[in-house]
Amino acid sequence: MNNPVLPGATLGVLGSGQLGRMFAIAARRMGYRVHAYSPDRETPTGQVADREIYADYEDLAALADFAREVDVITFEFENVPAKATECVARYVPVRPRGEVLHIIQNRYREKTFLASNGFPTAPFVAVTTREELAAAVQRMRPPVVLKTAGYGYDGKGQAVIHEPEGVDAAWSKIGGVEAIVERFIDFRQEVSVVAARGGDGAFRHYGVIENQHHNHILDLSIPGLSLPDRLEAQALEISRGILEALDVVGVLCVEFFVTAEQGLLVNELAPRPHNSGHFSFDACITSQFEQQVRTICALPMGDTQMLRPCAMVNLLGELWSSGEPNWAAACADPAVKLHLYGKREARPARKMGHITAFGSDRESAARQAVAARAALAAAKV
Repeated sequence: MNNPVLPGATLGVLGSGQLGRMFAIAARRMGYRVHAYSPDRETPTGQVADREIYADYEDLAALADFAREVDVITFEFENVPAKATECVARYVPVRPRGEVLHIIQNRYREKTFLASNGFPTAPFVAVTTREELAAAVQRMRPPVVLKTAGYGYDGKGQAVIHEPEGVDAAWSKIGGVEAIVERFIDFRQEVSVVAARGGDGAFRHYGVIENQHHNHILDLSIPGLSLPDRLEAQALEISRGILEALDVVGVLCVEFFVTAEQGLLVNELAPRPHNSGHFSFDACITSQFEQQVRTICALPMGDTQMLRPCAMVNLLGELWSSGEPNWAAACADPAVKLHLYGKREARPARKMGHITAFGSDRESAARQAVAARAALAAAKV
């Protein structure tokens, strides 16, 4: 990666959701053009990109045409078929590599990669039939968690099995597809590390982020978490090791469980910017999205320093259930930043936007973020 992709070039992004939208905003601020590719129209990314290509991920001819018109390709959505990234890689660099995507988009491949490289995970086993599931549950002893091997996020494709009699219901819930069974972890906290790695091996991170979930969906992220020194150093060391082992060029998020015994287990990886890092868009010298632009374009990485204590809350479709939220009510707090993703239909559990709030410390920022969201629900227009 000796030849940087300089401003004025065209960046391609596979996927067209809110992560692509914020990537495109960061790229255009730096003078790049952005082309988005997905099977949807009028998308969050397409609304701010220079060009939106509407085609299926299986359409290799359309993918080839897309690749010929850009200088480098990244993705904001990990469920892009492997053959799509293989196709575009024939014409232009793909960063991170398609092999990274292939490993992470399947939970069994991801867990196997982690375990084989010595990174801590919960005990797991692959299952492909109801009978294999029953045997795994008996061997591992409930409670266990059944997770689909592919296409799972925000708690989708998961079922907790508390006793052997729950096997049939759990197998039916996930649709009887290839899956993994993990030992249920009695965790004290969920945290993440959003990090970036350049083609020269340089590494930057955004610290340890505290994450609170509701109904398996990220609800509140508070950066600047102070863990015991040993745990914090371990979280950063593991994250760096994973990016290096995968040879990532780009941004990747490592999600951890902090166990009741004060240990760390890697829960999931995301090979792109992450919801828990959205605070960086407003609060850091260099956001995770600008860092994504810099790394895939072989530019030096920016400073990740957080300028002021902050917190982020998600805005889900439920906020629209009785009418349009009162945006002025949230923005009445001058320390609040509102981000809406341009999605045309609000549905329950759908991420429609987020709020970042600033405070004198991380606790006050979290209170202000939650209060701003509450104001939306309490004062509909």
